[in-house]
Amino acid sequence: MPPAAFITAPCLFPLALACTLLASALGCSLCAGEITDSQRHFFEAKIRPALVTHCYECHAADSKKLGGKLLLDSPTEMLSGGQSGPALIPGDPDSSLLLQALRYDGLEMPPSKPLPPAIIADFEQWIRMGAPDPRPSGPTTAKPSATADLASLWAYQARQSPPTPAVSSVAWPRSSSDSFILAAMERAQLPPSPDATPATLIRRLYFDLIGLPPTADEVDTFVAACGQSLTAPSAELAIQTLVDQLLQSPHFGERWGRHWLDVARYAESNGNDGLSRNPSFPHAWRYRDYVIAAFNEDLPYHRFITEQIAGDLLAADTPAQRDRHLIATGFLALCAKPAKAMNENFEMDVVADQIDLVGSGLLGLTIACARCHDHKTDPISTREYYAIAGIFKSTETLWGAAAMQGLTAPQTPLHQLHAHSNTGPHPALDAIFAAYKPRRPPAKASFSYPPENGLAMGVRDAKTIADCALNIAGESKKLGPKIPRGFLQTAAFGDLDLPVPASASGRLQLAQWLAHPANPQPARVLVNRVWLHLFGQGIVRTPDDFGVFGDRPSHPALLDHLATRFIAEGWSIKKLIRHLVLSRTYRQASDHPTSHDTDPSNRWFTRQSLRRLDAEALRDAILACSGQLDRQPAQGSLIQSRDVLINELGNLHQPSRHRSVYLLMLRNAMPPELTPFNLPDAVRVTGQRDTSILATQALYLLNNPFLITQSQHFAQRLLDPATPSAERVRTAYRAAFSRNPSPQEIQRAESFLQEVELTLVSSQPNDPQRTLTAWTTFCQALLASSELRYLD
Repeated sequence: MPPAAFITAPCLFPLALACTLLASALGCSLCAGEITDSQRHFFEAKIRPALVTHCYECHAADSKKLGGKLLLDSPTEMLSGGQSGPALIPGDPDSSLLLQALRYDGLEMPPSKPLPPAIIADFEQWIRMGAPDPRPSGPTTAKPSATADLASLWAYQARQSPPTPAVSSVAWPRSSSDSFILAAMERAQLPPSPDATPATLIRRLYFDLIGLPPTADEVDTFVAACGQSLTAPSAELAIQTLVDQLLQSPHFGERWGRHWLDVARYAESNGNDGLSRNPSFPHAWRYRDYVIAAFNEDLPYHRFITEQIAGDLLAADTPAQRDRHLIATGFLALCAKPAKAMNENFEMDVVADQIDLVGSGLLGLTIACARCHDHKTDPISTREYYAIAGIFKSTETLWGAAAMQGLTAPQTPLHQLHAHSNTGPHPALDAIFAAYKPRRPPAKASFSYPPENGLAMGVRDAKTIADCALNIAGESKKLGPKIPRGFLQTAAFGDLDLPVPASASGRLQLAQWLAHPANPQPARVLVNRVWLHLFGQGIVRTPDDFGVFGDRPSHPALLDHLATRFIAEGWSIKKLIRHLVLSRTYRQASDHPTSHDTDPSNRWFTRQSLRRLDAEALRDAILACSGQLDRQPAQGSLIQSRDVLINELGNLHQPSRHRSVYLLMLRNAMPPELTPFNLPDAVRVTGQRDTSILATQALYLLNNPFLITQSQHFAQRLLDPATPSAERVRTAYRAAFSRNPSPQEIQRAESFLQEVELTLVSSQPNDPQRTLTAWTTFCQALLASSELRYLD
């Protein structure tokens, strides 16, 4: 192992320990301005409801009698603590009195009975992550606060159709979007960056549109067609031709479908439920394939939304279309459920996930925050929350057998398909499952169907249709008045007259409300996400939260212009992407020094962003370089037709040459080739992945068996005895970077190879594989390089 691998690890622990001790000494948790979107979501979805429901009665500023002089309704009060000392120590659950009390370990809170294990596990996880808390620092009450001023909340206003602005540099724009971008630059007295080179642009287009690198020959052909410069007369036609080819590639759906699966929190198991159980979702893969096909077919986005919310309620002309509609509703069924055992709120927890999916995923609004009280900042009331909750409470969620473990979740039926035949268990895991002995005997299956029928997760209208009673403080056993089923009634959202029939859940009307052109948010949210994936950051930099806590759009007129254009062009995602990648803004270079000085955060898009490849694109690129990538779609899933507890089976991941979107995606046990590179946990809506740089990434690139194996395959491609060493290096560079190496790079590579071989001769004189080992080391260096991992 190179010495650098030994430098990283020892240095990190003292730094982390120092930070933990400093945080404890200063008595501070992560404040509202420092926490990430996922941390904010975790607090609002898991911690605040539990505090409001179980703690505020005795530990809030407006409590009739304050217990132990301890306030839990503000972060500073929790840290300063009460009679017994600080309630928590961020990063150290076992030393935190709050967790000791919840565990009934010397202290007992709440005194009546312990909380469910799932809630205690949530508090443990929250404290371990540093106790991120978005609440104001001072004491607050649990009572709803006044709603924010609507005039300041752009997201709640009707969508506008702004005119294309005039610009001084009339020759620069290639599209209407360019005019909006350039107009903002000119107001800020900022120049755009020069165009990227044709070689840079083709690599950018390939990864952005299909998630795979171009071959060196494809780069050469494109550069020749462009005439060495993107300003050449022939370049425009060459770019348009290439873009159209990539949009029609079957790999387009694999790339852009994966982006949507992040939003849909796609996974093939439930995740640990607080009882350390992780039941499989053996039919979830059908939803994955539905999404990929929908993007390839350019299914209009409003139809895409409608099928996922209410596909079971739509008319179908053929059995295949009917199956597609049913599979689409898996969108609502894929949630990570808490344990059913000792959880009186289980049903409403499932509903809360579905509301958050609609809110954050489709509307870019944190509706879920209104479960216990009126939203603290945004104009969303608890009544509106339970109006939507009634729709999903009148909906039966079909997740399946839950591994026949009743403590985890009750068994439910599944959709029976008629054009899709049943798929038996995948043989790759036969040996593992043959030795599988559950720790607890599974219950008898309540439904496991005609053997010829395929099955799918999803939803359908429940047998009992009823409005939902307001849950006081989010507690399903403390009921207020029933709230008529409906939607948000704020500003522009309330203008759509779509009454919910008494005999139906209201999901069809919800889908129509979401997909209506007059609803300003779904198109804005989608357009912003597409922009984010093409430019590295959104026009709104918090893609899942357009509310008060979220970022304000850098170019609000452009966002509305693109949303209006998107709807006018039939809600076509491919047309939207084509418009953006043909823009001059997209073609800019990423390394222009003036832009970095004058627009350091790239708020005004004065350059293209330097972006790291995401986990899937990196793995797929490595497979392409090594010559091992199987570009055919994978069939089914390794856990198809197997209802089991994942956590009792060990490692189920198997070597695969297929694209990463087809790998086995298990909550709490994601593919080891992907997890070091910020793969989402699939527990919540993820419109934008984290891009943190971690020591585990460097260790992966040095030691991971997958990378080493692919480096060996890569080297074997090069070792033709009749080929000179310099030509091998050239072939390696063209495979890895889609370019020819410079003379200096060839010289360095040959010197490195000679040095490695000499070292091996002295240490392993009789090893016939010395040459292969040397070239494997060289290939691993190429696969681990920044040039392969970053997109400019």
